Amino acid sequence: MSATQSFWSVPQRDGEPHYWVCMSCLSEVFYRKVPMPDCPTCHGVSTYEAFTLEAIRDWGTEDLIAKADIAQQASTLEPASAASVKSAD
Repeated sequence: MSATQSFWSVPQRDGEPHYWVCMSCLSEVFYRKVPMPDCPTCHGVSTYEAFTLEAIRDWGTEDLIAKADIAQQASTLEPASAASVKSAD
C-alpha cells in the first residue's frame, strides 16, 4: 500500500457544506475532498456525507471537531497544484 493518500476533489457550490464525514466510522472528516479508494480508518467505500462545521460541532466528538478544524487549516496551506487531484481516466 502506498504511503501517500490520494483524494477526489469535491467541487464547491454556493450554499453547500465543505466538510465530508465518513458515515461508517464517524471518525474521519475531510475538507472539500474525499479519500480514494476508501476511508483510511474503516475502509468504507462511498460512505461520505456533506456537513457544515456548525453541524459537526453540534453532534461530533471532540476528536472529529478537531480533525475538521485541522482539515480546513491544512487546505489553506496547500498550494493549488497539490490540492488538485489527478483524474482516473
